Amino acid sequence: MDAAAVTDRASELPKAPGIYRFETDDRVLYVGKAVDLRKRVRSYTDPRSERIRRMVERADRIDFAVTDTETQALLLEANLIKRHRPRYNVRLKDDKSYPLVAVTDHDAPRIEVTRDPPEGATVFGPFTDKGRVETVLKAIRSVYGLRGCSDHKYAGRDRPCLDYEMGLCSAPCTGEITPEDYAEDVESAIRFLEGETGALAGPLRREMEVAAEAEAFERAAALRDRLEAVESFHEGGGEAVAGRREELVDVLGVATEGGSATVARLHSENGKLVDRQRHRLEAPDGESRIGAVLSAFIPQFYADRPLPDALLLPERYDDPELDRWLEGEGVAVRVPGAGREATLVDLALKNARRSAGAADGTAELARRLGIDRPDRIEGFDVSHAGGEAVVGSDVVFVDGSPEKSGYRRKKLEETNDDYANMRALLRWRARRAIEGRDDRPDPDLLVIDGGEGQLTAARDGLAETGWSVPAVALAKSEERVVTPDGVHDWDDDDPALHLLQRVRDEAHRFAVQYHRTVRDTVSTPLDDVEGVGPELRRRLLGRFGSLAGLRAASREELEAVEGVGRATARTIEEAL
Repeated sequence: MDAAAVTDRASELPKAPGIYRFETDDRVLYVGKAVDLRKRVRSYTDPRSERIRRMVERADRIDFAVTDTETQALLLEANLIKRHRPRYNVRLKDDKSYPLVAVTDHDAPRIEVTRDPPEGATVFGPFTDKGRVETVLKAIRSVYGLRGCSDHKYAGRDRPCLDYEMGLCSAPCTGEITPEDYAEDVESAIRFLEGETGALAGPLRREMEVAAEAEAFERAAALRDRLEAVESFHEGGGEAVAGRREELVDVLGVATEGGSATVARLHSENGKLVDRQRHRLEAPDGESRIGAVLSAFIPQFYADRPLPDALLLPERYDDPELDRWLEGEGVAVRVPGAGREATLVDLALKNARRSAGAADGTAELARRLGIDRPDRIEGFDVSHAGGEAVVGSDVVFVDGSPEKSGYRRKKLEETNDDYANMRALLRWRARRAIEGRDDRPDPDLLVIDGGEGQLTAARDGLAETGWSVPAVALAKSEERVVTPDGVHDWDDDDPALHLLQRVRDEAHRFAVQYHRTVRDTVSTPLDDVEGVGPELRRRLLGRFGSLAGLRAASREELEAVEGVGRATARTIEEAL
């Protein structure tokens, strides 16, 4: 687009808060927020930097969306950056986004809290407090009876479900309400979501008063709490509490290098440092200023995390909308110049610089494998004892570090076939991803513990579902990297190899740990053997690996186990 095209498009935009998007025919290039859409877009006729100039020239069109408030524009911008990963935005490599309320376009519309609204839905938000949104949604359903069930549960019912009995749904599925009356209730709920607070607060208040008069005090108290959430719903966030104690404090440090930035976050609770994390952002050339990185990081990072009472920063950002949002949420923002707080900021900066300057195994791995930077890696391993207590592990690394909240494990069918077990494990993971049953984002790379056979089995499991994610394997014996193209011998000091080793070793550790748990909890003939308690049972299975190994042991081998005497060894032999 040239300056004239931008000017023409800007003249068509409203003087209202919202977001705008520069787009090509096949992708979103940039997402921005504005207090005045027309004025903000018109400013692109004279771009502030060469980077922005290139973006405008590449764009084919400018799209926009109006929001009710500047805060909603800020949060919607963060959501869209995460969803579209625009080339010219500073973006956190993270899957979190702010909750929305969606009313679907079904004949009997469904209402739900979601981060990914279905096609055709009427969407409200985004909102900062998911708990409050869910409270309000329950109030809407209790007053207007809108359904919240999936299409699968809605279809083909011959009697109402439990939601109807609990007063949360008017059961349009079985005709307990006419389509016309249900449509009126949907319209009333939408009026509330559009800002008419009385459409919901009025019925709730009357119901609360009835409960109080009937001396149903618990019910009245619950309705009072719900009413308070409803009445504050459209206020755009909580109010700052003057002089409140700062129990939770986050300290941020930023280091930039080339086209990326690292934000180190120190988390303090009641004056004690309890957590340290580092997060990588894509920072296109020209946007590596610390203030620009912070103004992008803060709304994106806190999309699904509680805000602290205070943020300590190395320098201020230039973002009035972000200031208004944080102030409305009661967050104090400071750039300390001296004292303990300044020391904490210095520590955060050192953490960020250490990460930015370290050998980057993730980037090297991308170069070696010819793939996009694998910031999110999942590692897999299978553990069993002769086909018994078969389990699989699925561990997650983000930016080269384990993310234990993303770990998963799976019991598998008992078979003494490593390849079949690995194929089943990867098929399980892929199906969950394809069917939308896994709440984690798709990884950029899969790492299989094993050699060519395990990698082939894993790829077969992926192929059965159509889930397309790059996969490599790493065998323990010679530490050779196995890819679909062949086997590679990387240098021992290669940072890419070190990263694969960390993922492989963690997947192995997690699988073995789970296998031992499953093995030790399985009922065995040892349970009824006199003189064999839980501790000795664990010791025996740990020594011989399985019941089969235990059965094959000689009496002398049994007696060599701590706690097993001659009589106990004879009893075990007879029992098995």
